[in-house]
Amino acid sequence: MNISDQEQRYLQRARRMKSVVDEAIARADRDQGLLVVLTGNGKGKSTSAFGMAARALGHGMHVGVAQFIKGRSDTGEEAFFRAQPHVVWHVLGEGYTWETQNPVRDAGTAQRGWAVVQDMLRNPALGLLVLDELTYPLNDGWLDTKSVLADLQTRPPLQHVVITGRAAPQALCDAADTVTELRDVKHAFRAGVRAQLGVDL
Repeated sequence: MNISDQEQRYLQRARRMKSVVDEAIARADRDQGLLVVLTGNGKGKSTSAFGMAARALGHGMHVGVAQFIKGRSDTGEEAFFRAQPHVVWHVLGEGYTWETQNPVRDAGTAQRGWAVVQDMLRNPALGLLVLDELTYPLNDGWLDTKSVLADLQTRPPLQHVVITGRAAPQALCDAADTVTELRDVKHAFRAGVRAQLGVDL
């Protein structure tokens, strides 16, 4: 069977790629709990984290969610995940800072919320934790980054933690195993489209 030059080049590239990927898979020979940071100005940080939560549930894992800023309880993700028997869900915030306009109260709310998370970090039955919008209380100084990192460091060895929020502190990124930055290219809200059910809420 004769193949074209283009097909031959494709096969050569595919074989080289397979060799590289196979070698990388062979080198990755250990399991550990991962610290994943999803940051940047783009839409989709929390959405990505909840996708991982769904994936974990599909593997029979127990999931914990702690939301630090959002104070509302009418989102689609909460309605879905609260109905799952292996999910623990905590809304720990009281709304965005431009709504609360009370930094002392916001700091107290964040600190009480972190006490809840500390209990979750000590629970080896929780295979994955989503700490949604944790970067904001860290950046505003309501939570001490060093103390938070120390708590994360002492969690159960196979417990995964996903942290979302804009402007993740450098110390958090340095401690993380995986960091993804989502970039804002275009957003419907700036064109006057309100937040849409199933996409934004």
